[in-house]
Amino acid sequence: MAINFKNALGMHEQALVLRNQRTALLANNIANASTPGYKARDLDFQALLSQAGNRSQRNVDMRTTHQRHLGGVTISTQAEALYRIPNQASIDGNTVDEQIENAAFARNALEHQASFQFLNGKFTGLMKALKGE
Repeated sequence: MAINFKNALGMHEQALVLRNQRTALLANNIANASTPGYKARDLDFQALLSQAGNRSQRNVDMRTTHQRHLGGVTISTQAEALYRIPNQASIDGNTVDEQIENAAFARNALEHQASFQFLNGKFTGLMKALKGE
C-alpha cells in the first residue's frame, strides 16, 4: 500500500512554504521602518492557505516509470504580497508600524515552529511505522 503524503501531512507543508514567505516580507518591513516612502507588505495567510488547499499554483511534474509510482507534488510557490493599510499616516509616506510588524513576526515564528514540529512528528510516526515499531 502506497503512502499518500498529501493526506498524511495535511496542509502543514503548504503552511511552512507560506510562513517562510511571510517571514521574509515581515523582516523586510522591519528593516525598512525608517525608509521614506516604503510601503509595508504582508500576506493574507488564511486566504492563501485556503487557496492552496483548493487549487494548485504550480505542479512539479515527475515522470513515473511504474504504475505504482506516486504522481507529482503540488506546492504553492509564490504568494502575492498585499500592501498593509497603516493605522496612522506617516509624513514621509512610510507605512511600517514597528510594533505591529514585530508582533506579526513573533507570531509567525511561533506558528512556523508549530507547523514544523507537527511535520516532524508525522515523519517520526511514518518512520516508526515503516520500521514496524
